[in-house]
Amino acid sequence: MTTSDDSRISDDRREALRYALAIGSGAALAAAVASPASAQTADNTLDRIRANKVLRIAVLPGELPYFNKDLATGSWSGFSIEMANDIAKLLDLKLEYTESTYGNSILDLQSNKIDLGFALNPTPQRALVVDFTATVFPHPFGAMLKRGLDAKTWADINKPEVNIAVDVGSANEAVARRFAPNATIKSLKSRDEVMLEMSSGRVDCVVNALVLGLTAIAKNPNLGTYKILQSPSVAIPSSMAVRREPDKRWRDFLSVWVDYNRGIGQMREWFINGLALSNVKPEDVPVELNI
Repeated sequence: MTTSDDSRISDDRREALRYALAIGSGAALAAAVASPASAQTADNTLDRIRANKVLRIAVLPGELPYFNKDLATGSWSGFSIEMANDIAKLLDLKLEYTESTYGNSILDLQSNKIDLGFALNPTPQRALVVDFTATVFPHPFGAMLKRGLDAKTWADINKPEVNIAVDVGSANEAVARRFAPNATIKSLKSRDEVMLEMSSGRVDCVVNALVLGLTAIAKNPNLGTYKILQSPSVAIPSSMAVRREPDKRWRDFLSVWVDYNRGIGQMREWFINGLALSNVKPEDVPVELNI
């Protein structure tokens, strides 16, 4: 495919989504004419951001591959930033950044400080207060394996002679205790302590989510290799969150945008570009990753 082909496809994507939005705007206008009182008091995100020409997003310093801030220039990059740039381009918007954390992103949505939160897990508790888009990708769990240890399934590490390190109270610990309960599991206070156990050879593997495993090994290849473990496949959805409001057009537009970009392989490309900021090579990304 040539550069001109890529440009044409990108233009076609923008036109298609703008057309869909125009239809939605027409329906909203018809409703406003039929019920002017309710239209005056309505406040929905999609109409507001298009009127203001600004999309406010939460950015999380140091959270690679999703966010990376260049301290010298103040510019942002990463998987989530590439996603935000594309959404902003489609809707002719300017991005406005609010530095936050994963937990505070939910609070920022509720308090109307931002319009969109990235890289968030749709937990039942969060779903009570905000809405989530379609799944960006199911974030798989597996294990960092010491050299010489071959494991493809959870059963391969679910043995008393296998020593596993996890950070206490984390999803990593919950997954390890559920799917490898017969292993010798060592719960440590922090991720740094977990990596120290692994690098010192005191444990055989570390159970964690794919991003954590790949970026840790990219920093220190002596830690071993990372494998997504199967039978069963274990993954937690990673999604985008929006403010809870009666008008669902903003959430629904983003869900269509997610599904489309996953379908054409664009989401995987952005994800691999984000991992590259942590020196993860494309060939190190497991082919089983469903994104």
